[in-house]
Amino acid sequence: MAPPSSRRTSGFSKKAQYSVFTGYLLAALGALLGLALLALSLWQPSALAPLRGGAQDAVAPVGEGTAAVRSTSVSFWDSIGGYIQAGSQNAALRKEVEIARIRLKEAEAIKQENERLKSLLALSESEIEPVAVARLVGSSSTSSRRFAYIARGRNDGIEVGMPVRSPRGVIGRVLEVARGSSRILLLTDTESVLPVRRSSDETVAFAEGRGDGLLRIRLINLGLNPLEVGDVFVTSGAGGYYRPGVAVAVLSELTADGGIARLIADPSATDFVSVEPIYVPEAVEAASIPATRELNDAELEN
Repeated sequence: MAPPSSRRTSGFSKKAQYSVFTGYLLAALGALLGLALLALSLWQPSALAPLRGGAQDAVAPVGEGTAAVRSTSVSFWDSIGGYIQAGSQNAALRKEVEIARIRLKEAEAIKQENERLKSLLALSESEIEPVAVARLVGSSSTSSRRFAYIARGRNDGIEVGMPVRSPRGVIGRVLEVARGSSRILLLTDTESVLPVRRSSDETVAFAEGRGDGLLRIRLINLGLNPLEVGDVFVTSGAGGYYRPGVAVAVLSELTADGGIARLIADPSATDFVSVEPIYVPEAVEAASIPATRELNDAELEN
């Protein structure tokens, strides 16, 4: 029984030795082949170009599939992350928009304040040095009469009859004066009559207040009405109170003897006004003398 077993063990060892030898031989041949290819690539790099191209063509489909899977997975996870973060991002954007609106309103308020200060500066730097520059502190909006009030009076050099204007144009004249305040008769008052002329020519008229915020333009020379809607009227200088050429009103409607006009300088939209000296004091005094005499004669008769 021993010899057969010994023969099987010897045959098995020879097969194992052949297998090991074959492995070593293939490894040596592979190493020699690698060294030969390395030397060839260093000596003639272009000789291996077909092999590299074939290898790239073989693995290109696999690489495209891998890249597609990778990009799809990245996009999928980005979509999930974006959906999760969308709520917080929308809230942040709404907050930014709200803050931007607040800043815009603040900028508009600053712009309006700058315009108001520029208007005030223009009042102080007019061609005629004003007697005083003051803020309108009140008006008779609930009355049928149209008055306004300023916190400047006799102590500031203001006198009855002095014209009052805003940066846009005339708004009225001083009617009563106290020590520290004055009452202004607005052009829209029913007792206000202002000599005016059309700015484009010498067409003269009277601007009479209607008590409703508008003026009635009444032509002196009746006949064919030459006025047109949109005509601008300025002070004519007649009467001596107002200097000529100051903007008064714009014609908005035609009538048989003139038209209806709206004020260029709206008192309700005016903050500061300037009180100017009377244009021709001598003319005003000369016009007031006959009225004073008539008043005295009436008092004597009574």
